[in-house]
Amino acid sequence: MSEPSADVRAVAARARDAAAELAPLSRAAKDAALHAMADALDAATEAIVQANAGDVEAGRAARMADGLLDRLALDAARVAAMADGLRDIAALPDPVGEVLRGYTQPNGLEIRQVRVPFGVIAMIYEARPNVTVDAAGLALKSGNAALLRGSGSAFQSNTALVEVLAGAAEKAGLPRNAVLQVPGTDRASVDHLLRARGLVDLVIPRGGAGLIQHVVENATVPVIETGVGNVHVYVDAAADLDVAERIVVNSKTSRVSVCNSAETLLVHRAVAEEFLPRITAALQSRGVVVHGDEAFAELDGVLVATDDDWEREYLSLDMAARVVDDLDEAIAHIRRWSTGHTEAIVTRDLAAARRFTARVDSAAVMVNASTRFTDGSEFGFGAEIGISTQKMHARGPMGLAELTSTKWIVTGDGHCR
Repeated sequence: MSEPSADVRAVAARARDAAAELAPLSRAAKDAALHAMADALDAATEAIVQANAGDVEAGRAARMADGLLDRLALDAARVAAMADGLRDIAALPDPVGEVLRGYTQPNGLEIRQVRVPFGVIAMIYEARPNVTVDAAGLALKSGNAALLRGSGSAFQSNTALVEVLAGAAEKAGLPRNAVLQVPGTDRASVDHLLRARGLVDLVIPRGGAGLIQHVVENATVPVIETGVGNVHVYVDAAADLDVAERIVVNSKTSRVSVCNSAETLLVHRAVAEEFLPRITAALQSRGVVVHGDEAFAELDGVLVATDDDWEREYLSLDMAARVVDDLDEAIAHIRRWSTGHTEAIVTRDLAAARRFTARVDSAAVMVNASTRFTDGSEFGFGAEIGISTQKMHARGPMGLAELTSTKWIVTGDGHCR
C-alpha cells in the first residue's frame, strides 16, 4: 500500500506532464474543450446533483452552518450556471502569448515579454463545488493543469465533477490529466500537496481564515493568498440616503455566505439621526441581526457590539454597525479592522470619494456601488479562481491574466556579447 505522500506526488507528477502538453495549445483547441466540458456538465446534471445530495445530507448531520450548506448545495440551476461559466471563459481572449513589452535594442536584439502559463496550479478550497468547475476552466484556458483539493465535506460532489470534466477534456483531445483531484480527505493530503515543490508551481487557497493561514504558514510551494472578507460600507454625510439604503441592504443580504458580503456598516454622524432607524428597520425586515455601537444600540432589537464584532467575517445574517464623526474616522476604522478585501463609500461628494479611494488600501474600493460587485464575472473576467487580498502580481478578483507568468523571448541574428 502506497504512502499518502507518494499518492499526492504521483498525481502532481501526472498534472505536470499534462501541463507541458497544455502550454502550447491553440485557443481553438482550448475553447473546444471548454465547450465540451460545459455540454458534459449539462448532460450529467442528474448524477452531479445526486452526488451532491449525499454531501449535503452529511453536512446537515454534522450540523454544518447554514451559510456553508448554502455554498455546498447544488441544484440543476447551479449546475447550468457552472456550465455557462465555462462557455463564458471560452468566449474570453486567450492571455497566453500576449506581448506585455516589446522593443528592439540599438544592437538589433529583439526583446519581448510574453504571458505564459504557470504550469500546475493547485487549488485548496472549502465546501464550494462550483470552485471545482471555475478553477478547471480558468486553468485550462490559461494553459495550466488544475490540481484540485476540495474539502472532505464536498468530496462526492467534487469527485463527480472532476470525472465529468476530465472525461470531456480527453474526448476533446486534451490530456485527461489536465484536471485532477488530489487524493485524500484529511489534513495530511493538504500538507503533502503544500510541500510538492518542483511538481506544483502555484497554490491558491480559497476558504476560511484557518485554511488560508495554514496554507500560507506551511507551504514550500509559492502561494497566492486569497483573504477573508471583513467588508465595510461607509455612508457619508453627503450620501443620497435612498441609494445608501439600497446599497447597504444589497451588500449585506443578497447572499450572506460569500466573501464580498458586507459585514460592517459605518454611518456619518451628520445623517445618523435620520438614517439609523431607517437602515436598521430595513435590515431587520430581512432577518439581519444588527450588532451596534451606543447610537445603534438605542434602537429596538440591536445587540451591543464588541471588538469581536468589528473583526468578524460573519457569513450570516449579522452586521456590525457604528456611527463615526467624519470620513477620517471611517477610514481609521477600516484600517484597523479590514482584511483588505472590499470597502464601499456612498456619497455625492466627489472630494470625499477621492479621499476614500486614495486612503483605503483594499483590493477593491467601491463608490456608490454594492460590495457584491467584487467578483470575477461582474468585472468581465468570466469566472474567477479567487479574490486575492495580497499585494503581489494578483490582487482582487483573479481571472485568466492572473493565472499566467511571463517569460522573455530574445531574438538575435548571430549576436554575441
